[in-house]
Amino acid sequence: LRDFLLVYNRMTELCFRHCVCNLNYRLLTGREESCLDSCAARLVRANHRLMGAYVGLVPALLQRRAAELGAAAGPSGLSASPDPAPGPAES
Repeated sequence: LRDFLLVYNRMTELCFRHCVCNLNYRLLTGREESCLDSCAARLVRANHRLMGAYVGLVPALLQRRAAELGAAAGPSGLSASPDPAPGPAES
């Protein structure tokens, strides 16, 4: 949730700085609204592509980490460093 809120806040700040240039009016102009809509849509699409790539890479990363931990376990079968595998709560 924290990561989502950070991304949302960064996106809001970036689009606001890019699109809103006149603070003399209470409401947004039509040009500002359309700029904000397209800016937010671009960033959401980019975020979806990044998340898709991340989801595709996670299994390979976890497999490599498991292999490294297995190699570090040695003949006794105990791991030299008992770091837990990253879970969904860690992000």
